[in-house]
Amino acid sequence: MIADLLDWYVASARDLPWRRTREPYRILVSEVMLQQTQAARVVPFYERFLGRFPDERVLASASVGQVLASWSGLGYNRRALALRDAARTVAERGWPREAAGLRALPGVGPYTAAAVASFAFGEQVAAVDVNVRRVVERVDGGRLSPAHASARAAELLAPGRAADCNQALMELGATLCTARAPRCGRCPIREGCASAFAGGAADRIARDAAAAPPSRSEPRFEDTNRYVRGRVVRALVKGEELPADMEVDGWSGRSQVSSATA
Repeated sequence: MIADLLDWYVASARDLPWRRTREPYRILVSEVMLQQTQAARVVPFYERFLGRFPDERVLASASVGQVLASWSGLGYNRRALALRDAARTVAERGWPREAAGLRALPGVGPYTAAAVASFAFGEQVAAVDVNVRRVVERVDGGRLSPAHASARAAELLAPGRAADCNQALMELGATLCTARAPRCGRCPIREGCASAFAGGAADRIARDAAAAPPSRSEPRFEDTNRYVRGRVVRALVKGEELPADMEVDGWSGRSQVSSATA
């Protein structure tokens, strides 16, 4: 099954710029940007960001405004500030070469640490993002705890080829074994997939969707903290200050500007 998956990946993988490097800094930048953002949208931001901050030392010396200006439009701006903090730590202490050490970097969680360790340093560790977890759950034919999903993903790694297997599983989840309308007929590992032989993942998804509770109404965007944070970011980029009375649910715009620029 794994051999079929790797053959499919070699023939079908998207050409993404972060797949052409083993530099840990570039891989970390890509992984942080890919959090909650689709790959196709990340590509131009990734290339622009690296053009401005080509390595961890340049990023470590940048101001908040400079970092957010290059990040502007990608969203979830706290990721950018955590990335700068991680760059500062690495510039001072060097790169940890294993997932356990990488997890100590600011803003780096279990998945990101495993991805950088695998793709940059060749550690034989499973990098389980939402796509990989979906694939292994469907292969097993049911929901798995995070620990069990990680263990099952690790079992799918070919010896010495963790990076290739991790990339292949991610690619499969992102392009064929998708959350909605998976294309089981084109899946390279359908012969070993419990969901495919139990009527197909598409049928399972339809049943889950029908049983899901109705979503609650959302507040106006102008009433959310995200709206306030967006105004704060624009002020930081322009070097301006927000009105002192700008507050949503106890969240002060001016205090956030002060703390972010410290």
